Amino acid sequence: MAMASLHSGTRLAQLSLGRRLLLAAPAVLMAGRALAQSAEITFKKSSLVVVTAAREIKFDVELALNEAERGRGLMYREKLGPYDGMLFDFYQDAPVSFWMKNTLIPLDMVFIAGDGTIKHIHANATPLSTDAIPSQFPVRAVLEINGGSARLLGIKPGDKVKHAIFGNA
Repeated sequence: MAMASLHSGTRLAQLSLGRRLLLAAPAVLMAGRALAQSAEITFKKSSLVVVTAAREIKFDVELALNEAERGRGLMYREKLGPYDGMLFDFYQDAPVSFWMKNTLIPLDMVFIAGDGTIKHIHANATPLSTDAIPSQFPVRAVLEINGGSARLLGIKPGDKVKHAIFGNA
């Protein structure tokens, strides 16, 4: 009798472990898929210049040119260099909206019209927030840089961004 109990308990433990592994499998698969997606996306690199009233500021940027790249953006990054950023190209002026889900660092979002004119700046977007951050105007592109950098560097609405996507570089 004791042997049967032990065997039943072992069998029950095996079933319980099996169920836990079965329930954990989707989470493991999703984590693996997320890792694979991050490995699959390689952003092209470029430079741009922001022309303010006082000076020209060069940024080295990664380009988010398609849906997958725009969807990934700067998610999961733990740091960004002082003159680094990401330029999201939407190919035509339209209202756009961003969020900070899975984004670990505060960012300034610089909303740019098709002629390179900065229309709006959303400063210090809150990391990990799912709140929508709208462009407020139709824009062609969005430049993301370190949170607080726009104010620190004197970048304001009305300033110009020079880059090939705007036809002015």
